[in-house]
Amino acid sequence: MPDSDMEQVIESAALKSDRFRLEREADWIRLEGIVAKMEKGKTRQLSDDDVLALPTLYRTLLSSLSIARESSLDAGLIDYLEGLALRSYFMVYGTQTSFGRWLRDFFGGGWSQAIREIKLDIWIALFVMIAGTVIGYVLVAGDSDWYYALVPGNFADVRVPGATEAALRGTLFGAEEQDGLGVFAAYLFSNNAQVAILAFALGFAFGIPSILLLIHNMALLGAMLWVFAQRGLTVDFVGWLSIHGTTELFAILLAGAAGIHVGRSIAFPGAKSHLTAASDAGKRAALVMAGVVIMLICAGLLEGFARQLIDNTGLRYLVGGAMLTFWLVYFFVFGRNRQETAP
Repeated sequence: MPDSDMEQVIESAALKSDRFRLEREADWIRLEGIVAKMEKGKTRQLSDDDVLALPTLYRTLLSSLSIARESSLDAGLIDYLEGLALRSYFMVYGTQTSFGRWLRDFFGGGWSQAIREIKLDIWIALFVMIAGTVIGYVLVAGDSDWYYALVPGNFADVRVPGATEAALRGTLFGAEEQDGLGVFAAYLFSNNAQVAILAFALGFAFGIPSILLLIHNMALLGAMLWVFAQRGLTVDFVGWLSIHGTTELFAILLAGAAGIHVGRSIAFPGAKSHLTAASDAGKRAALVMAGVVIMLICAGLLEGFARQLIDNTGLRYLVGGAMLTFWLVYFFVFGRNRQETAP
């Protein structure tokens, strides 16, 4: 190609690029100004018109970028548009909220709403946990050797099948002055925290590992319950457990339900694709698990202080019942005015 023809092609391409830029540059500059303010945390300085125009300007930018690529326009222009598109994406679709705002939304109804959205899975987890407790109780009642298979060996001291009432009662009252059941309580908290995390993490396998984990964990409690029930100490044992147990076991219930929810959504996505169903369920379950961590911290504080300070069965039931009532009201009554979505 002669040099004169080459110069004409280059000149034509430059003119085309310049004309393309002039026709759309005003929108790009406006969009860049909006994005710059949002990146600096100055969103409140934006006018209502700018906020409403942001999605439209972003879509227009994507259209311009597509045309620029197809027309092989100036490489510098394409780089500029790509960079602005990336910055704009995070402003349009990213989470534009401070941690304080997120925290207020979380405690102001977001957490309770997420829990209400998995209520079916909560019922499933509750049934599984009750079944696990019954299984542990029945197994040990039929053959006391099962107790040693379910309960860790380092706790098989006085709290074993055949122990006297006095020995078992001594572990329930005045335990702050001895190792007693306090050591077992510390183990239960540590174990239950791990169970809660695993029950959620293993939910992706259609929820089956979560269900088995809940059954195994509650079978341990059922075995221990049988030992105290044989000496007429059921009420006292449940009262001792209720101080931190109503919070701790509730946390495990929610963690297990979150895991089951993820697994159930993968196995039965409904009208959604498997990927979309798993993504939606994962976001909802992650919000529930953020609250579970808080509940486990509360349970740890109750186990570490209230259990040792309160040495009366009636008061133990009062504390445990108050905590259970608080969680039930918060989860299933509070925040119902928020817009809820189906699971």
